[in-house]
Amino acid sequence: MHTAYYNEYSYHLDRMMEFKVYGHAGRPCLVFPAQSGRFYDFENFGMVGAVQELLEQGRLQLFACDSIDWETWAAFDRECRGRIERHEAYARYITEELAPRIFEINQWSNDGQRAGGILTAGCSLGALHAVNFMFRWPDLFNGTVGLSGIYSSKWYFGSYMDDLVYNNSTIDYLDQMPADHPYVQKYRSCDIVLCCGQGDWEQEAQQDTHRMQELLGYKNIPAWIDYWGSDVVHDWPWWRKQFLYFMNRLC
Repeated sequence: MHTAYYNEYSYHLDRMMEFKVYGHAGRPCLVFPAQSGRFYDFENFGMVGAVQELLEQGRLQLFACDSIDWETWAAFDRECRGRIERHEAYARYITEELAPRIFEINQWSNDGQRAGGILTAGCSLGALHAVNFMFRWPDLFNGTVGLSGIYSSKWYFGSYMDDLVYNNSTIDYLDQMPADHPYVQKYRSCDIVLCCGQGDWEQEAQQDTHRMQELLGYKNIPAWIDYWGSDVVHDWPWWRKQFLYFMNRLC
């Protein structure tokens, strides 16, 4: 399996940012680590190995990015406005710096054929990022796989709300988005998968996944919402199974 490591300077974050590519061709998928994780977590926790056959067949190409959650969503000891402003800098890094590099690398990998969009994926807080980026930038991202995700800012910012928090709280801005908003039509052509278990530590994910199901249904946005059994817990062994299951059907 082809792999490549990159460590490139981000102007928006004023720091070096690492990412790793897995696979020689196929549909590009940007994967976000779980809370405060690193770019190598998908590999170390077996997520890359779970889809190795898809990678070797040239059906899927993974781009594993770094997070800065310890400065933003998980920085509970810091002032809320500063946290979300830092996240917006991270969002600009993802959309204005990393996404163009993904298109570039993937196009080179696919004999010059440019992808129509980038799939996103993540588990837990990584799912929040994956889903939020797709819904905020449907011109860049054409699908998402959220595993055990929470999609409301309240779990990390409590009752605090401002313009930037709102723009990153998918449940809130979807709830207020008019049905005739131009993004709604774009969403209808995206591959949207939200999955969670019904076992230990999945209660918050169940609540938010159900709410997302309601909102998408109200706006006639097709989505694959999947609730796995009461034995399915909030942990990597189940995410590995889910990741393969869904990727095998999307790529």
